[in-house]
Amino acid sequence: MGKGDKRTRRGKIFAGTYGKSRPKKKKKNTVSVENKN
Repeated sequence: MGKGDKRTRRGKIFAGTYGKSRPKKKKKNTVSVENKN
């Protein structure tokens, strides 16, 4: 659990990959700055 763990969402963000815990589609819980207007 952490930045180095590729199975967690935080680790996927750190590694720049996508998967089950971090899907590519935008949802409510994304940390993207795109839909913050």
